[in-house]
Amino acid sequence: MKSVYIHIPFCQKICSYCDFCKMFYDSKWSKAYLKRLNEEIDNHYLGEEIRTLYIGGGTPSCLSLEETEFLLKITKKFSKMKNIEFTFECNLEDLTLEKLKLLKFYNVTRLSIGIQSFQPHLLDLMGRKHDFKDAQAKINLARSLGFTNISLDLMYGFYNQTIKDLKEDLKLFLKLNPEHLSTYSLKIGDHTLLKVNKIPEIDEDTDAKMYEIICAYLKKHKFIHYEVSNFAKKGKESIHNLVYWNNEEYYGFGLSASGYIDNVRYTNVLNLKDYLNDDRKSEEILLTTKDKMDYELILGLRKLQGINVNKFKEKYEIALEDAYPIKPLLKNKELQQKKEYIFIPEDKIYIMNEILLKMI
Repeated sequence: MKSVYIHIPFCQKICSYCDFCKMFYDSKWSKAYLKRLNEEIDNHYLGEEIRTLYIGGGTPSCLSLEETEFLLKITKKFSKMKNIEFTFECNLEDLTLEKLKLLKFYNVTRLSIGIQSFQPHLLDLMGRKHDFKDAQAKINLARSLGFTNISLDLMYGFYNQTIKDLKEDLKLFLKLNPEHLSTYSLKIGDHTLLKVNKIPEIDEDTDAKMYEIICAYLKKHKFIHYEVSNFAKKGKESIHNLVYWNNEEYYGFGLSASGYIDNVRYTNVLNLKDYLNDDRKSEEILLTTKDKMDYELILGLRKLQGINVNKFKEKYEIALEDAYPIKPLLKNKELQQKKEYIFIPEDKIYIMNEILLKMI
């Protein structure tokens, strides 16, 4: 076991595109939730040393100072490696001096800040309010307190977004000098305000063009494209997310959280009252060897580096090319091999789902 994910479902505002498990913040429910979260961890964490801890949501930073400290005290239960990566998700409006000091005191090492865009018409569509000066001031504040690993979220692919909008956002995001960028093409989920309001999705050709612009721009500015949607300065790749993509086991605590332990992938309940009443898991799937191999392939090929064929054979006692139709895909260059790694070439990573379908 190497990692822990904790889900905080509360938000001060619900963004129009969000289809994660979330609800409006209410101190009555948040206090009860944190108490239950504490019990869940006491009952199920077995004391393993962990190298990454990720608190996501929802919006963990929307909790009050008192609640944030209670949550951070809960994390002291975990046996942590000395150089642990400890990520806390934030919104700009929550980043006060007091809250940042608290996060620093409890050894949070990485901030993941959901900005999405600086274009006013896109922010209106998302139901968000901030501007570049807000972001610059809050990030400078975090830097002054010693935070040296900051990740920003960039969203693109809105029906009313132009290429000019995207290029302007990329320019402004890099002015903030982040160590990491996660980029998300807008997909309109069924349980979102955008769906209710019948907002259309962008056409696939424009989406692909925007993705190419992002990849080229960030590469030009020395960011390493290490996963389909993620870019980092050298040495600043998300260690926690690599646990997922490397198909390694991890704990998931909190409402709707997913975990992977002892060959079982599980998801916690989605209903808050059920969770508070100690009804923890809604789904458990015991994986067969074939299931695990499929996950290894689907997750591993998200990485630009791809899958280590030697480690695959060592892990599953079968060669990758004997388990999946690799050779024809290598022949038509939908896959490539470099030393011990098989990977999807960067110019085809956008169509990775089509390639995976040919393999599984």
